[in-house]
Amino acid sequence: MNRLSTEKRTAILASLCEGASVSATARIVGVSKVTVLKFLADIGPVCLEYQRATLVNLPCTKVQADEVWSFVGAKERNVPRDEKGRGRGDAWIWAAVCADSKLVPCFHVGARDANAAYLFMEDLASRLAHRVQLTTDGLKVYLSAVEGAFGWGRIDYAMLVKLYGQAPEGQRRYSPPEIVGIEETPIMGNPDPDHVSTSYIERQNLTMRMNVRRLTRLTNGFSKKIENHRHALALHYMYYNFCRKHQTLTKAHGGIHYTPAMEAGVADHVWTMEEVVGLLEAQEVLGVA
Repeated sequence: MNRLSTEKRTAILASLCEGASVSATARIVGVSKVTVLKFLADIGPVCLEYQRATLVNLPCTKVQADEVWSFVGAKERNVPRDEKGRGRGDAWIWAAVCADSKLVPCFHVGARDANAAYLFMEDLASRLAHRVQLTTDGLKVYLSAVEGAFGWGRIDYAMLVKLYGQAPEGQRRYSPPEIVGIEETPIMGNPDPDHVSTSYIERQNLTMRMNVRRLTRLTNGFSKKIENHRHALALHYMYYNFCRKHQTLTKAHGGIHYTPAMEAGVADHVWTMEEVVGLLEAQEVLGVA
């Protein structure tokens, strides 16, 4: 079987992680779209499994979580009735970020319901070494999910709800409405009011949308399959956590390039794309992939 060279694979990863679409990546690297998608399907699970195995016993003490809307194939309202429940329609991305290290310890793709919230929170709780302060938005399903995953009184948890005014006429589609107030509600434990915030996870949401082309609004680069949606996100978070030099962390370390994984103590250097490709090639040598 013909395999892409390490150089070609590295070029594909670099293109995808910098926000290029599958079609653009195929043109830039000089391969077919099928080849790009096949490689994404190979590297995505490898990135996901590596992070699942590595991002454990994390020293985080302040965590923020949020859910981001996306869709696969078509927006929920446009999915034919006989195709609902088959991986098409709205696909919510649940993600958390450590406010100190900026690490994203886990993510989940699914519905915006109680079951997805619990699976996400259970995964998050399993990765933390210490008691943490958690902030989420006001989505009600978080209440039972956080209690079920962490246990009552074993976490300092607060909800933060932003109150918006009306968007200026003619700008409702493209400009966010003005924030007119904030409501902070302690839920359990003793959350420090100074650290009740969702600013870091909202910034992470922006980073995700800017670097994953299939999440860019008003384009035709959206995911056509839920599996590829998950693979692309696994690759993005691998790149973000281990490869992408974080400006705030780098500045804090006197100009020495730092990544969230380094700040969290799960990596000792800035990963290269070749190292990410090496994870897949190591499995291929063992006959796993």
